Amino acid sequence: MSENKIPYKIYLNEDEIPKKWYNLRADMENKPAPLLNPGTGQPMTAEELGGVFCEELVQQELDDTTPYIDIPQEIQDFYKMYRPAPLVRAYCLEKALGTPAKIYYKFEGNNTSGSHKLNSAIAQAYYAKKQGLKGVTTETGAGQWGTALSMACAYLGLDCKVYMVKVSYEQKPFRREVMRTYGAEVTPSPSMTTEIGKKILEAHPGTTGSLGCAISEAVEVAVTNPGYRYVLGSVLNQVLLHQSVIGLEAKAALDKYGVKPDLIIGCAGGGSNLGGLIAPFMGEKLRGEADYRIIAVEPASCPSFTRGKFAYDFCDTGMICPLAKMYTLGSSFIPSANHAGGLRFHGMSTTLSQLYHDGYMEATAVEQTSVFEAAEQFARCEGILPAPESSHAIRVAIDEALKCKETGEEKTILFGLTGTGYFDMVAYEKFNNGEMSDYIPTDDDLKAGFAALPKVPGQD
Repeated sequence: MSENKIPYKIYLNEDEIPKKWYNLRADMENKPAPLLNPGTGQPMTAEELGGVFCEELVQQELDDTTPYIDIPQEIQDFYKMYRPAPLVRAYCLEKALGTPAKIYYKFEGNNTSGSHKLNSAIAQAYYAKKQGLKGVTTETGAGQWGTALSMACAYLGLDCKVYMVKVSYEQKPFRREVMRTYGAEVTPSPSMTTEIGKKILEAHPGTTGSLGCAISEAVEVAVTNPGYRYVLGSVLNQVLLHQSVIGLEAKAALDKYGVKPDLIIGCAGGGSNLGGLIAPFMGEKLRGEADYRIIAVEPASCPSFTRGKFAYDFCDTGMICPLAKMYTLGSSFIPSANHAGGLRFHGMSTTLSQLYHDGYMEATAVEQTSVFEAAEQFARCEGILPAPESSHAIRVAIDEALKCKETGEEKTILFGLTGTGYFDMVAYEKFNNGEMSDYIPTDDDLKAGFAALPKVPGQD
């Protein structure tokens, strides 16, 4: 099909919204390492995980063999409120860059939560409701996940308790207020409302918090309050499963016009967006049906892929959660308060960690001033104010497009635009005022986290 016939926005029909989630692990030869019980060092059983997570979500978490899992009709109906999400050809950005590259982005910001997080929030809330629970607890970094979960819980009539990383709680009051508008109880973390929060504050007075801290508090509240379970917005296998709707829609839209991407780029914090975007493409790569260059982009201030260790570690600062084998900076690592936006988890999805370790994708780290430069360039060309998280992918997409300009190669680039940045204006203000700086942890900064990695047989 000639290039001028490809529209700016490619929409699927409502009946083309995925009816099954794709389980990428089913096609992986090397499966992600199992979660371990921190007390026994043995793989976590469904019964043990069921004390923290919803029962059906536990089954999804442990399923390494079923390639496609049916999306319940109730969730499909909810998806229709904001899906299918558009796949956009970035004609204006291409023109501004003067590149022969063709750039596409999958935009996930067409819902009130402003991000892709709603895809998994409604699924996890649905299974909690189906189990007859009273409510759920969770953590949130920049606030997208907490906002999405509060929306899903309001829709289903569930109580929602959110522990929000303190620095984000203070910097993003409007995101906090959206959560409260939807009925969520929002607490800055670490807090004095939990025993683990008190211990963290005693050990680190004045800390600005981390996702690891907030996870510990949310899990404590879930396991000490009957009728509650803990839910997580990234990292877990079940979350990547739910987010596969992103990649499935993107691939279906590209297939309509016979377009095959050469590069697929996604921001990486815990892995939900990246894992969802690349899922069907990586599946083809694993099965030997096609090849793609896949790039994970993370902040230089929290570089778990590019500078972390592939090892078993706690998912939380309080060290009460299962051990996960992942690229990690250590569960005690707390990103600099200077770091804007999300992407601040100390580790990475076990699924993506295994794929990266096996060489199926690349990773790169970028500094935040260059990220916001790319964000503003994109906003002025494409008319969308991007979230800081998404802008990490934009930065590398622009860089790759400029490389094509130098070489004359007509590569096709696909990246994930996870959501909008309208609740991130403090960060944009700091950038525009010249007050934003870059922070890159030194090797000495990282040593303490590595030194505290748990001792697991066979792990250096």
